[in-house]
Amino acid sequence: MDRTDDSLIALRRILRATELYERDLASAAGVSPATLRVMQIVQMRGGSATPKALATQMGVSQATITGLVDKLVKSGMVRRAQSETDRRQVNVMLTEAGLRTLERAPDALQQRFVREFERLEDWEQAQLLSSLERVAAMLDARDIDASPVLTVGALDSSGKSADKTPDKRAS
Repeated sequence: MDRTDDSLIALRRILRATELYERDLASAAGVSPATLRVMQIVQMRGGSATPKALATQMGVSQATITGLVDKLVKSGMVRRAQSETDRRQVNVMLTEAGLRTLERAPDALQQRFVREFERLEDWEQAQLLSSLERVAAMLDARDIDASPVLTVGALDSSGKSADKTPDKRAS
């Protein structure tokens, strides 16, 4: 048994599953995983969220959120609205088109992972987390900034996705 090859195959399967999910998402809903996550968070927060709250929850910079929200505004999925309680604050709000997109979007890959991960016993979760952190360290990726969005494309500081997922709606 060649464990080295088996481990590389397992890593490749994870990467491939992520790539296939991105393609399915772009085809079914016309958005990227990152923009879908922004819309999901806005929906979870009652249909409105501040860019700061979005950035905090996603673990990315406000500049990244600004770029993602710009894309969503351009495609008609969300709109920006001045807060009624604080004129300096802008809220991101879902539009009807955004709600329809959320309804037809396939189950997010990270949601599938979370469901299965939470079914594991506590010791299994700890062991898996330790192993994943070890793999990240082995790949010299321990200090790479990452949000809990499973995607092969990286988000740069301007908020633009570096992935090559075809997206006709400029998600």
